[in-house]
Amino acid sequence: MTEIFSYTAYRQLSQMSLAVLCFHSSEYILAVAMHGVSNITLKSLLISKAYLFAMLFSLLEYLIEIVLFPGLKEHWWLSNLGLAIVIIGEVIRKAAIITAGQAFTHHIKVHHEEHHKLITHGIYRYIRHPGYCGFFIWSVGTQIMLCNPISTIAFAIVVWRFFALRIPYEEHYLRQFFGSQYVEYAQGVPSGVPFVN
Repeated sequence: MTEIFSYTAYRQLSQMSLAVLCFHSSEYILAVAMHGVSNITLKSLLISKAYLFAMLFSLLEYLIEIVLFPGLKEHWWLSNLGLAIVIIGEVIRKAAIITAGQAFTHHIKVHHEEHHKLITHGIYRYIRHPGYCGFFIWSVGTQIMLCNPISTIAFAIVVWRFFALRIPYEEHYLRQFFGSQYVEYAQGVPSGVPFVN
């Protein structure tokens, strides 16, 4: 059993734990900073049953593979690439939250509120949905960092599908709120999620 918790396992699992802790705690802290503690619930931690299932599945894959195929986890260039991807995804998402300020929420707004403005500057000048883009990159990066081939593919497919459904739904309301201004903006700026316009 001590063989399983080698330097490789310790490093990769520690990096994964830190990535998850940093992502979720910063989501909550930024939500409180933008909207005030009285307007925020624990849902701003963004931890759902489906998310927990996915993370447990990836941990199970990791443990099975490190026992049966330990060499698979020793591709340090791949693990380090995954770590870099995690950091890039985190930076993109947090830049989205900070740039949008109060306009950024964890729930799709279906009613226009006074403080809800169309954000087209900063990172939004280059990516229409940088929050989704950042999470997509971050989530796939966590699995590359663990050298988890099955979970890398599964996370990419599941998270992509979630945003492929969510983006058109959200943009329906954005077109209602901002009209031709949003239509023109959307035509010139990519969504940030591959193959989703």
